[in-house]
Order: sequence, then C-alpha cells, then structure tokens
Amino acid sequence: MLPEGEKYQTERTLLTKLRQLYKSLRKEFRQKWDRDFPFEDILFDRWERAKDLGFGEGTSIYHNSYVYGNVKVGKDAWIGPYTLLDGSGTLVIGDHCNISSGVQIYTHDSVKRALTGGIAQIEHAPVVIGDYCYIGPQTVITKGVTIGDHSVIGACSLVNKDISPYSIAMGIPCRITGNVEIAESEVKFRYLKDH
Repeated sequence: MLPEGEKYQTERTLLTKLRQLYKSLRKEFRQKWDRDFPFEDILFDRWERAKDLGFGEGTSIYHNSYVYGNVKVGKDAWIGPYTLLDGSGTLVIGDHCNISSGVQIYTHDSVKRALTGGIAQIEHAPVVIGDYCYIGPQTVITKGVTIGDHSVIGACSLVNKDISPYSIAMGIPCRITGNVEIAESEVKFRYLKDH
C-alpha cells in the first residue's frame, strides 16, 4: 500500500492523464464528426455496444442508455442517448427504427405493488415496435403496447394503447392524428381534419 502522499500524487497524475486523453479524443471527435459528446460516448463505440447486446447489424446505441431484461432490436436501428429499454416483460424493436433521445419504453409496472405495500405482484406485458418506426424525443411507451410498421410517434407522447401501421400519433395520452403514405422514396403525412 502506498503512503498517503504517494497515493495522492499517483491519483493526481492519473487524473491529469485522463483529462489529457479526454481533451485529445474530444478534439479528434469534433474534427471527424463535428460533434461534442460526453467522455463515455467518445470513449465507447455505439455500434460495438449494440453488437455486444445482440442487436441487429448496423444498429447503434449510446453508452448512457439503460437496457435490461429481454430486449431484441433489428438491423440499422438508432437508439438515441438517455433512453431506457425495459425488457423485463420482453421488448422487440424492428428494423430501421429511430428511438429518439430520452425515450422510455416499459414492459412492466409496479403500480399495484406500490399501492398494496408490496403484496401485489409487478405486472409485465411485452412491447413490440414494428419496422421503420420513428419514436419522438421524451416519449414514454407503457407495457403491453404494439406500434405498427411505418409509424411516427410525436415528441413527448404517452403511448398506452396500440398504434396501427402507417399511423401518425401524438399526445398524452397518444392518439392517432393522421397517416403515413409511402410511394418509393416519397413520404407524405396526411393529418385528420380535427388535428
């Protein structure tokens, strides 16, 4: 064991080297990508993390995202920063999906357990997000929900019921406000009259 003075000096040296590393990597990252990220997102590769989690080819997930339970993600998906993917009741996200920053997806809830002082069980139900979906920032998706292929969920929505394919949906609670039409590379959004 090092004497207190040596220990302090060693820690200060390591801290200085770590700061220098961060400064160097940050500069390199900004030059290469024109972005400035927190240290962990510069240090750790998003695609490598997705691969380690068994997600599909070409998918990426930020280091500061939480993943637990049985979570399956298809190919070429983008999982943004500060997301929560709860697979305790099974979560499936399809191919080519964008899960925006701050999205929280839950496959369980502990409401009844809390209200009964721990007597009632935690409830679980799977969540399925189809292929080619966009989930807007800060959206919360509750247990038991299915979102159909080619759907758009607006920012800050609470999705607590199923959303049919090719839908535009938003709000608290989330409701369908229009539909998506796709013809080759052209996408059109058709909104309902009351929107």
